[in-house]
Amino acid sequence: MTGVRVRAADERDAAWVADEIAAVWGSTQVARLGELVDAAILPALVAELDGERAGHLTYAVRGDECEVVTLLAAPPGRGAGRALIAACAERAAALGCRRLWLITTNDNVAAFAFYQRIGMDLRALHRDDVTRARRLKPAIPLLGAAGVPLRHALEFELQLGPEPA
Repeated sequence: MTGVRVRAADERDAAWVADEIAAVWGSTQVARLGELVDAAILPALVAELDGERAGHLTYAVRGDECEVVTLLAAPPGRGAGRALIAACAERAAALGCRRLWLITTNDNVAAFAFYQRIGMDLRALHRDDVTRARRLKPAIPLLGAAGVPLRHALEFELQLGPEPA
């Protein structure tokens, strides 16, 4: 097995990225923190493992912050997710971002562990954010993994530079 290679997505990846996002999120629209974002039009990174696509990440830079909007790695446990986050953090730091952050839902326990293993910290609990997000995207299911009610959003972050004074 060779290592994971991460590259910027190009026009050959656009349909694949959009299809993968839609398969997981029900559409390319991602709702969080009171906003609906079309993840398919955002910049993306693609992870390759042994020459095959193994995942992707979409992100949005706003001011001195970079948000990971979507992250998908398959199969899990092969290093694609870690490599994608690392590449995004490197890119964000080069653009002058002070932090890399993301939102996940309260049912995504495996993600909580993963984000902490790669050095991210839990920054905030946004109570009932998913409940409110259903107003923007009614297709969000009521139940998530293992039948856990989807209600809250958890924000994880990785500091890339000094916090503002």
